[in-house]
Amino acid sequence: MSTELDTRSRRSLNSREVLSHADKNTATLQKHRSQKSSDSSSIEARLLEREKILAVGSLSTRHKSPARVSKDSHRQVDQSSAAGSHSSNGTVPAWNPEVKLLDAAISSLACRVSSTPLSYQISGLKRPAPLDRMSTEVQHAVIMEDLLFVLIGSEGQYIRFHERYNPTIESDRLQGPEYRLAKGLDSSLRDLTKMLLKMATHYSSVEAFIEIQSKDEYGVVNHALCAAMRRIIKEYLSLIATMEYKMLTSPLFTLNMFHVETMDMARKLAEMSYVIQRISKKSEEEEAVLDDNAVTDFDKIMETLKANDGNLNALNNLGSKAAGSTVVKGGNIIKLLTERLYSVAGDVPISDLLRLLLRDASRPYMRMLNLWLHRGVIEDRYGEFLIREQKGIKRERLDDDYTDEYWEKRYTLKKEDLPSQLADATVCDKILLAGKFLNVVRECGGVDVSNEINDVPETIDDPRLFSNINSAYAHANEYLLSLLISTHNLKERLTSLKHYFFLDQADFFTNFMDVASHELRKPVRNVSSSKLQSLLDLVLRQPGSITAIDPFKEDIVVQLNEVGLTEWLMRIVSVSGLDPSDLASLQISGNTPAERSSDKDDKKMITGIQALQFDFVIPFPLSLVISRKTMLRYQLLFRHLVALKYIEQLLGSAWLEHAKSPGWTQVSKSFRLQKWKAKAWNLRSKMLVFIQQVLYFSTTEVMEPNWTSLMASIDQVKTVDNLMQRHVDFLDTCLKECMLTNSKLLRVMAKLMAACKMFAVYSVQLSKALPSIERETPSPDNSGDSGLSNSNDKVAKLESILQQYEQNFEHHLKILMDALNYYAATETVVLLGLCARLEVCMIGETRNVM
Repeated sequence: MSTELDTRSRRSLNSREVLSHADKNTATLQKHRSQKSSDSSSIEARLLEREKILAVGSLSTRHKSPARVSKDSHRQVDQSSAAGSHSSNGTVPAWNPEVKLLDAAISSLACRVSSTPLSYQISGLKRPAPLDRMSTEVQHAVIMEDLLFVLIGSEGQYIRFHERYNPTIESDRLQGPEYRLAKGLDSSLRDLTKMLLKMATHYSSVEAFIEIQSKDEYGVVNHALCAAMRRIIKEYLSLIATMEYKMLTSPLFTLNMFHVETMDMARKLAEMSYVIQRISKKSEEEEAVLDDNAVTDFDKIMETLKANDGNLNALNNLGSKAAGSTVVKGGNIIKLLTERLYSVAGDVPISDLLRLLLRDASRPYMRMLNLWLHRGVIEDRYGEFLIREQKGIKRERLDDDYTDEYWEKRYTLKKEDLPSQLADATVCDKILLAGKFLNVVRECGGVDVSNEINDVPETIDDPRLFSNINSAYAHANEYLLSLLISTHNLKERLTSLKHYFFLDQADFFTNFMDVASHELRKPVRNVSSSKLQSLLDLVLRQPGSITAIDPFKEDIVVQLNEVGLTEWLMRIVSVSGLDPSDLASLQISGNTPAERSSDKDDKKMITGIQALQFDFVIPFPLSLVISRKTMLRYQLLFRHLVALKYIEQLLGSAWLEHAKSPGWTQVSKSFRLQKWKAKAWNLRSKMLVFIQQVLYFSTTEVMEPNWTSLMASIDQVKTVDNLMQRHVDFLDTCLKECMLTNSKLLRVMAKLMAACKMFAVYSVQLSKALPSIERETPSPDNSGDSGLSNSNDKVAKLESILQQYEQNFEHHLKILMDALNYYAATETVVLLGLCARLEVCMIGETRNVM
């Protein structure tokens, strides 16, 4: 430690020697100039110069520390012999610290050399002269000299680090060291020294923060903040150098002047240290939360597996990522600086400092924001931007995505990392959607990434921030809407969907059901989807058909669903919506589904016509608007209309059979049998009217008006997100008004349709049995014959079966009408129209057909 003291004294002495030598040269130069001017004035000039030198010499006499005085008196002594004598006397321990370069620095601003041991870590260190034996002037000189070392992070002779401070612990370094003063210091000097030591603590804290936060994992916002703090630290070091110069050259420079001239810088360091403590506290809070939620999130595991194509080795990195998740970075840094700036708004110097730090720290964040707003690209290496990107969700998965993951989950907001300036929900949504829209356009090759982004705000306090967000949002919306509607013909694609799924021009479907009737009557396990696809392609290309000129007819695909419509809808309704997990269990297949049917499905095997549904190949980016989720809604409506069309066809076939078959057209000899026929005709007519009215209501009063509203809204819509929402709302409204989202209406409708279907098949099958029953029935004149009882038994059986059909149909029809009246008053008023139409089916309910 004596060697260190000698070094300090030598440095101060050399500075003085250089200054005195400069003064001598100046005096000599002035003397020569005065000699050249005139001989008469040379003597006077010399006298004046001599008086000046003497005055400066008298004023420069000041007290020095004992070490410096000792050094001045022994300047001519050989250092090696002095060191040998000290060593031989045993007064100073043998301590030869070595400074070496570190192998690898932890950050770009980290110290590159090894640190020297602390004073309390060295045993047997010679103590300096006690302060209580020195005069106040000597104490002043000693403390001033020590402060110059302490204020740049080193220890002095009389000012040392406290034993509680451990520079190897990161939290201690960020908190800043505590100091202990040697005993015996004058009280006035002690108070001033303690105030200056606070600045030394804050300086060490800022230096440690700059070194630690410059690591890669802390992100570019922290890096920019550290760079801004480093510039202030350079000003601080320049100030300390100025203070040292004044101490060495001015005998009037005192500790009080030292304190006064460093007050402004001390406030800046204190404010930066306060911000550092806030950041450290925030990091500790997040680490505590992470410890409470130590269980790894299942979603993170799935996202990691998706991003790495199912590679299980990628899960090994989850632990390290979780450890780094406690780092406070990005938007949280900007948020802390902004909150602190608002809290000290009345303090102009500190506000200017915080505003400077905020501007510099937000520059890289604003670069990321502008790139997202104007290009739809995220360059976020350290995960500090307010948008999170799931790279494992790619657009190629849109064909099988029943949950809209690409649009809803690929880009999401990190609400916990939002800066205060962007915390408003409307602003966040605009930022998210603007980038998502441009990302879609960019993937379609519509964004020119070669041009530079100009005239945009570079700092987060720029008054143009919100106007930039609004203009980028409007531009992205206009760009993508033009791409969808004009370039990719969205309206024409939707019109084609209406033709195929809503059967508004159903001549092709009627022909398809005729040519594929044999295949569609088979159980679903035995139906060949490839054969149905071939028949559909043949029908669609038939000359004279409306679909022959449809440019999108190649995109229609035949599929078979293993689950019946009613069961499928009941599963959906039971969870109050289209749940993604429920949809995943109801996925369809292009071939006959054989393995996934349950035991219940085996018992209630559906036929091909009940399993039939269409699918449509939608290219990107139209697949964002017509997604798998919306396509599912189209398929549900299509299957509902197909079921009604099929039952209408069955009842129409039954009507033709009743009109052509001799067993039905011939007037029966038996009054009972003729009356039974009349009742059967009446029931068949009521069933046909019921099915036709429901079909008409579903198409004309539900789908057509809603479709017209959708087409009108497409021309008026301003945002793509609004367009997508209106499309989904249109389909949801159709499902609700078609009674496909209410479990009670769904059950009643299923029973009525099943009764109509069974009766249509039953009445057609009776056409062959009626002539034999007619022959066995005796005329009224032969009522006493033996065959009368046998004939009466058959007619009674027919009457009993028909009565069961009538009672079942009328009972459920009355339940349906009561339910429709109730739900029309409470939920959907449009159901009143269906109630009025179904009154036709009730006419004649109480009449007896003679």
